[in-house]
Amino acid sequence: MAIEINGTTAETAPRPGQCLRTYLREQGNLGVKKGCDGGDCGACTVHVDGTPVHSCIYPAVRAEGHAVTTIEGLAATAGGADLHPVQQQFMERQGFQCGFCTAGMVMTAATFDDEQKENLPRNLKGNLCRCTGYRAISDAVCGHAGHPDPKGQGSGIAGEGQPDPEPGQLGDDVPAPASRAVVTGAARYTLDVPVDQLQGLLHLKLLRSPLAHARVLSINADAALKVPGVVAVFTHEDVPEQLFSTAQHELFTDDPDDTRVLDNVVRFRGQRVAAVVAETVAAAEAGVRALDVEYEELPAVFSPQEALLRGAPLVHGDKDGMASRISRPERNVVAELHAELGSVAEGFAAADFIHEQTYQTQRVQHVALETHAAIASVDGEGRVQVRTSSQVPFLVRRTLCRVFGLEEDKVHVVAGRVGGGFGGKQEVLTEDIVALAALKLGRPVQLELTRTEQFTATTTRHPFTIKLKAGAAADGRLTALELDVLTNTGAYGNHGPGVMFHGCGESLAVYNCPNKKVDAHAMYTNTVPAGAFRGYGLSQMVFAIESAMDELAAGIGMDPFEFRRRNMVREGDRMLSTQPDPEEDVYYGSYGLDQCLGLVRDALARGRQRYRAAGLDELGPDWLTGEGTALSMIDTVPPRGHFAHSRLRLLPDGTYQADVGTAEFGNGTTTVHAQLAATALSTEAANVAVRQSDTDLVEHDTGAFGSAGTVVAGKATLAAAEELAVRIRAFAAGIRQTQASACVLDGDTVVIDGNPVALSELAQQAAEAGVELSAEGRWGGTPRSVAFNVHGFRVAVNRGTGELRILQSVQAADAGVVVNPRQCRGQIEGGIAQAIGAALYEEVVIDDTGRVTTDILRQYHIPTFADVPRSEVYFADTKDKVGPLGAKSMSESPFNPVAPALANAIRNATGVRFASLPIARDRIYLGLKEAGLVPTESLLT
Repeated sequence: MAIEINGTTAETAPRPGQCLRTYLREQGNLGVKKGCDGGDCGACTVHVDGTPVHSCIYPAVRAEGHAVTTIEGLAATAGGADLHPVQQQFMERQGFQCGFCTAGMVMTAATFDDEQKENLPRNLKGNLCRCTGYRAISDAVCGHAGHPDPKGQGSGIAGEGQPDPEPGQLGDDVPAPASRAVVTGAARYTLDVPVDQLQGLLHLKLLRSPLAHARVLSINADAALKVPGVVAVFTHEDVPEQLFSTAQHELFTDDPDDTRVLDNVVRFRGQRVAAVVAETVAAAEAGVRALDVEYEELPAVFSPQEALLRGAPLVHGDKDGMASRISRPERNVVAELHAELGSVAEGFAAADFIHEQTYQTQRVQHVALETHAAIASVDGEGRVQVRTSSQVPFLVRRTLCRVFGLEEDKVHVVAGRVGGGFGGKQEVLTEDIVALAALKLGRPVQLELTRTEQFTATTTRHPFTIKLKAGAAADGRLTALELDVLTNTGAYGNHGPGVMFHGCGESLAVYNCPNKKVDAHAMYTNTVPAGAFRGYGLSQMVFAIESAMDELAAGIGMDPFEFRRRNMVREGDRMLSTQPDPEEDVYYGSYGLDQCLGLVRDALARGRQRYRAAGLDELGPDWLTGEGTALSMIDTVPPRGHFAHSRLRLLPDGTYQADVGTAEFGNGTTTVHAQLAATALSTEAANVAVRQSDTDLVEHDTGAFGSAGTVVAGKATLAAAEELAVRIRAFAAGIRQTQASACVLDGDTVVIDGNPVALSELAQQAAEAGVELSAEGRWGGTPRSVAFNVHGFRVAVNRGTGELRILQSVQAADAGVVVNPRQCRGQIEGGIAQAIGAALYEEVVIDDTGRVTTDILRQYHIPTFADVPRSEVYFADTKDKVGPLGAKSMSESPFNPVAPALANAIRNATGVRFASLPIARDRIYLGLKEAGLVPTESLLT
């Protein structure tokens, strides 16, 4: 019996043992996604006879004789409508960001009746989203309005100074250009390349180290090469000697050169040992299993505290510290910082209350639903073509050129739509090995990491141990801040220096304190490497410092809001952290921290009133309630240069084309580019087509990280659009022999002396005259501004069980002029959701042999629909002097104040300070028990 797919009978039968997901993709249904291959995430959901199933664990043979519907065929089930109603609602409410989960989400929700819609926490539990925070998904599934009352659930901008936006321009809720493609499954992510475009495609799989530290003595590939379908095996003997860093920054010297494509020394369990290339994934996997490797096991070290001890095993003891830019390889120190402003000894002597505590943050995985993947090939002219899931395609090109000794024009890198990033795709983790294989074999080679490989062999957030001592005077003045910081960068130093320096930056600079001291070390250990993660060190440091601010306030008997207000920087204050002078290119482009504090304080007060009015302020004798707040500041652009180049041109049909370098992975830069260009050209964003993340399109783009998509690449696009507007008016004036000031752009026309002329007509005249109406823009990432976020929680804690309930969640953000309020709110909600997971339960656990034990999604809990509160989001009313048209960045920063705000709320409710993350339910219970707060009857049971 054949399988019917979207109303058409499939021509081929599934292979023995094949799952339905891979079968459907082979039949061209590329909207069916892989997020886990374990039935945990729901990205692969399809209908079998109208019932939703996770196709990754559904045997394809079971579908024989049945009707299968994928996202591509869903609309046909809606009675001939252009889109299924749920698809239409996801478009209208923008129920997605990166969109990788959206097809599965839509397929599940399309089967819901009204009763099921009333219980989404239960009925969407099988579909995970890492980007949105689920509020937009709820609105889409249920058809709710997307703009709650600013004084209710919160989506407002403080003040009355914001004018009504022009449709399709700055300030309007312009839909994402890819909305329709995302909800119909037509959006093309990294591996969504039709089979007929990849003739001769080979698949690569990696043998990974079973040991935390070992020398590879020999690799016998004879048995592997005899496996049917295996084409080649590559080891450390086949790769360049060039050391590099997988981390990607504008200056590659920001990171230590400590990595080889394949090495004869492995430094963590999960590191690459060899690569097998075969005709099929199954053959490559069989080839990996057939490899015979002899190891010499070496001593290993697993904690940064042990790594710093004299005589500890050396992770990179073979490296020349100066050549590789490693601070002290003989002590496992990647980078270090030692600084003192003023005298902390004098500051503590002047203090009326001193707080001392060791704070710890854990490893957290990015869990982007699209795993790392890349395809490499070599064209007829010897040019390497790489399609990759990357936030930084131009930096990937530079690294490949450096490693393989190629000229830039010999490498072409493209990032399709990327299924989530969060900093994890600011690395080269797949591109180098597929490029090696393609160069050696002359055929296309693809590598797609499994979910387990994501957990065990990519990167995590850096764990921090922060010994903090802080003092305050009775009048509320901070007198001293002293921190001893130890970070665990794992087996390789990618991002280790930057995360350490950045973490110790704005977290300290946001407070005025005359005496500050920091000693920080980033340490190598034989564990899975850490890397870039949303917040880039700030979330870890802010957790400690903001927890300490509440302790100081309690110690001197002052309201925490007032204590922060007295000590936080004000516009014009010197922002000092570890240097006696401020960063020379960082300015207060706008200042909204005071507004943010007020917005959160007022929202929490309204929440208390709502709970009292509803009779919910008393939950019972076992429930303790409390409120907590935290603030954070972040520079809007990374330091030492972040560059972008954009091109705009008028097309023959009178619309515009923008070529930009930034990748789209739910960060919304595509929409921002279109809106900024549309504003400068007095048209609508729908009239601006954006091409992006292709190294052949523009000269250079450092990449979409550090929230730079709006404030760097956006500035380049705005500059190009403003110049193009000048050139269009000048050309129009020339052909009508009038002044350029008499020519006004208006939608799809240019009005010349009051007479509208279609832009399509003007474009034709320009072509006939041999004039190209185009312009370019550039920006170098400096000067930089600062953005602010304040978060507040109201929580209830059960004394008998440790259960935590979030009663209210509020965040206020200073994002300058908000380019797209709906989209910016989605960024903040997504950051809150991810941060709640990191605060309460997410943790990459490593055992005493260096093995990651939380290596599948069902062992690593990311927030589900039921876990995420509906947060109130407010925007300060500011206009930044540095950012494009007054805008500031807002992708990373919402994450940073969430964990300390939760910890402060729990402390306010219970009197117990939880100084280690995650603050899991069992830890809350044990903390309450130790404090004597657990009722006797609970102890007896």
